Order: sequence, then structure tokens, then C-alpha cells
Amino acid sequence: MPESVAVTIYHNPACGTSRTVLALIRNAGVEPTVIEYLKTPPDRATLERLIGRMGIRPRDLLRQKGTPYEEIGLAAEHWTDAQFIDQMLAHPILINRPIVITPWGVKLCRPSELVLDILPLPQHGPFAKEDGELLIDANGHRVSTPPQ
Repeated sequence: MPESVAVTIYHNPACGTSRTVLALIRNAGVEPTVIEYLKTPPDRATLERLIGRMGIRPRDLLRQKGTPYEEIGLAAEHWTDAQFIDQMLAHPILINRPIVITPWGVKLCRPSELVLDILPLPQHGPFAKEDGELLIDANGHRVSTPPQ
């Protein structure tokens, strides 16, 4: 029963990708726990655990656009993983989103259809991104596979 599936999304309602991922989760009949991470940022242990479960490096979770990334100089090679995490904790806007946790995995869902890889539940009807790109057809099937 999908309603009982525990799903959490680290969400920014101002982000179109994040809104699309949230809508895809709901289109599968799941009401997730929504954490607006700019209002309620993760603590160090949670952020480290998320990064570990995604199997990525802290640098891979950094958002550049609309953040102090350039101002801080985060493109430089001298930063350690711990220092990247320090910067994300000090400036949560640096944390890329949306991050989704399901029983099938944890993933940074950019592009938005990546959420379908960790939420293998039937979609309840067609679904299109805000730009009109069709992701789920009228039969509830995924239209395309995201690039690897």
C-alpha cells in the first residue's frame, strides 16, 4: 500500500525541479515528509549520512547557481570534504536539491525523473514537468530514461 511507504524529500519550493519531484512522489500515491531544508537545514551528522548513502563526495552535492559558491571560491582544489560540509552547514543554499530518501535508496534527483529510480511504485496517470516535458504517459509508464 503506497500510502504507508516512508519517503522524505529535502525540498525548496522555489525550485522547479524540486516541485516536480514532489509532484512525482505524490503522483505515485505517496505523501512524503517534506523538509524545507533552507528553513530546517540538516545537521552535520544528517548531511554526512545523506552524502554517504548517495555514494557521492560532498563536492558533488554543491549547488553553484544562485549561491555564494563563486564568492567563497569553492571551485578551488584545496577544499577538503569536511570543509565543503562546513560551508553547506554555514550556507544551506549550497546544498543541491532535491534529495529524496525512499526504502529503495537515497538520491539527488536532478534531473527530476531520477526519483523514479528510487520510487518504483506505479504512477497514477500522466505527468509532465512544469515546462511541459512528458515524463509519465497516460498508462502510468515512464516516457524516457534519464541520461547516465
